[in-house]
Amino acid sequence: MTGGIATGKSTVSAWLRQAGIPIIDADLITRDVEAPGTLGLEKIAAAFGDDYLQANGTLDRRRLGQLVFNDPAQLARLTAITTPLIQAEIRRQLAAYRHREAPLVVVDAPTLFEVGYLQDWVDQIMVVATTPAQQKQRLMARNGLSAAEAQARIDRQWPIDRKVAAADTVIDNRGDITQTHQQVVKWLDANKF
Repeated sequence: MTGGIATGKSTVSAWLRQAGIPIIDADLITRDVEAPGTLGLEKIAAAFGDDYLQANGTLDRRRLGQLVFNDPAQLARLTAITTPLIQAEIRRQLAAYRHREAPLVVVDAPTLFEVGYLQDWVDQIMVVATTPAQQKQRLMARNGLSAAEAQARIDRQWPIDRKVAAADTVIDNRGDITQTHQQVVKWLDANKF
C-alpha cells in the first residue's frame, strides 16, 4: 500500500490492522533504524553532524527534514544511509510472516515506487489517493508546516496521478471518512480477506 504523504495511508492501514491483517509499516521501521543507539542514527550523525541531534540524543527530524526536503543531494545522502537498513528489516518481517504462512501481509510504504525495490516484493499495489490540494492542506495541518515546506516534501515523491496509474487498486480518499472506509471494506470482501 502506498500513496503520497498525507493522503490517508495511516487511516487505511489502521482499518486493515483492525481487520486482523499484518502490517509492515515502513515509516515505523524508518523511526526504528534512526533511533538512539542504532547504526542508522550513528551514520546519520556522522554524515550530517551532531547539530541534527537533539539534546536527548534523538534525531532532530524537523531540522533534518528542512535540509533534505530542500536539497535533493542531501536527501540522496540520507536515503543512501537509511534505505539498506529499512530494506533489511522489511525483508526480515516478510520472511517471518511467510514462515507463519500469513495469507496476506500489507507493506505500508509511502515511497514504494520511489525506492524501486519494493515493487518486486509485492503481488498487488494499492494506492490511497486524494487531490494535490487536499494532500498539501492535510500535510500542513498534520505536521505544522508552511505551504512551502509541505510542497517541498510532496515534490520529493511521485505525483499521486502517476502512482494511481501504476496501481492495481485505488482507494479514493477525496470524500468523507465513511466513503473511504466503505472502499476498504469492499476491497477486503472482494478479495475474501
